[in-house]
Amino acid sequence: MASQGTENGEFSFPRTPKGRNGLPKIQTHGKKEDQICHDDSGPPVKAQTIDELHSLQKKRSVPTTPIKGGTQPAFNAVSEEERQKQQLQSISASLASLTRETGPKVVRGDPDRKPETPRAHVTHQHHHVHAPTLSTSDSSLKFTHILYNLSPAELYEQAIKYEKGSFITSSGALATLSGAKTGRSPRDKRVVRDETTEDELWWGKGSPNIEMDEHTFLVNRERAVDYLCSLDKVYVNDQFLNWDPVHRIKVRIVSARAYHSLFMHNMCIRPTPEELEEFGTPDFTIYNAGMFPCNRYTHYMTSSTSIDLNLGRREMVILGTQYAGEMKKGLFGVMHYLMPKRQILSLHSGTGKTTLSTDHNRYLIGDDEHCWSENGVSNIEGGCYAKCIDLSREKEPDIFNAIKFGTENTRAAYPIEYIPNAKIPCVGPHPKNVILLACDAFGVLPPVSKLNLAQTMYHFISGYTALVAGTEDGIKEPQATFSACFGAAFIMLHPTKYAAMLAEKMKKHGATGWLWPDKKAHLETLTKLGGLFKKNFEVFLNYKIGSDNNLADEILAAGPNF
Repeated sequence: MASQGTENGEFSFPRTPKGRNGLPKIQTHGKKEDQICHDDSGPPVKAQTIDELHSLQKKRSVPTTPIKGGTQPAFNAVSEEERQKQQLQSISASLASLTRETGPKVVRGDPDRKPETPRAHVTHQHHHVHAPTLSTSDSSLKFTHILYNLSPAELYEQAIKYEKGSFITSSGALATLSGAKTGRSPRDKRVVRDETTEDELWWGKGSPNIEMDEHTFLVNRERAVDYLCSLDKVYVNDQFLNWDPVHRIKVRIVSARAYHSLFMHNMCIRPTPEELEEFGTPDFTIYNAGMFPCNRYTHYMTSSTSIDLNLGRREMVILGTQYAGEMKKGLFGVMHYLMPKRQILSLHSGTGKTTLSTDHNRYLIGDDEHCWSENGVSNIEGGCYAKCIDLSREKEPDIFNAIKFGTENTRAAYPIEYIPNAKIPCVGPHPKNVILLACDAFGVLPPVSKLNLAQTMYHFISGYTALVAGTEDGIKEPQATFSACFGAAFIMLHPTKYAAMLAEKMKKHGATGWLWPDKKAHLETLTKLGGLFKKNFEVFLNYKIGSDNNLADEILAAGPNF
């Protein structure tokens, strides 16, 4: 299998993506080792009442990640007012319509808490699309209040006061409702197919990439942005992906619900105040207007739900679904596109890894999405996303105990530092073993198998696993499936390209491949199946085969033996 460095270049990737549509190329700035962002703060205080939440707000438990070791970088020599003006200008630019000359008039703060007099009105010229422009619009005549990188306590209050069905559980987590959709909607996900992605992405049979054109994307983007701008307030998160500081990506999430803002606060990497000072323009933006449906009569739409990804514009639009996992997996798809361009392998852990990640004999770097670069392995995310079905303190104490104040609980989304054995920062050396974790619904695989390089690639491309409840809409019980690279719903390139990168890195760093299903489940299934064999064979025990019955005994002995 050809990989990077071969003469024919079959699986080579350009190191830097080309800028398109007038957009600047994504740049990441390396930082010193002691400047890797992480969170070593103590466990959050549990709040049972609104008064306690107000008390926490006064303490301003900002969602930041203090730097361990070394001194904090100095603040830029700009006033707080100027810094906020720059932030609002950037956010206004993100929310600018493509068919109007002006973006929304954005101000900071909650309009329901106290009246605010805006200090600066920001307009933004946008010339990307040659479309008719109007001098004014309804949204430009009103103010959109920006609730920027709120703390968990503040988001709790917003959810409880304004989002029906939200409350604090006895353990302190925020329980809320995700609407009609309780899982991802992969059939409603679309990717813009343009002159760049035409040749780069995996299209056709077996691919998760269902195409749409850019015009349709812009129609949906306009619908989402207009909806967000029509609201009195929106939530904005500026955060990072990838704990490797050399390759981290800046993301901005604009959403209508505190639930979504808290979810992404937990799932992405939380910047320090100093990092927010220098955040600037994001590398990728999500417009989550999931409370508002798409127009079903728009080209390429098959329902009122649409999750649209435009890699050229570096934007994602969500309409018609409030399931928060669409944001998490949408960003993972983006990383599956961007990272291989830098010779970095993006990896998705198989089903069952969240439980294994709490093994006290190992340090936890991450439980789901990772990058393998020239620097080693790093976690893409800043949190964990655990299924809560049949969860108990006895079986999984660390996950059970992580569902506390600060955790968002439709599924449990919590910061990674809520797990005691988490390694902060979430980076590690090159692995010596690569385990392909398979959820074997049929119980036919051996508990552990050592694989050679070709076998590793075969099983990595095959991705034999199972869909379980809570992963996709409508899945109620485990279903055996094949998911290429153990993440077919999220990969952007052809599976063989990821497999070639895996093989190259395993060979270079001397890693061994293993297939590792659930041993206990395997034994239970094997015992059950063996019992069925024995019961079925009982009807043949009275028949003698051979003159001395020896052959009958041999046949019986060849059956399941426990």
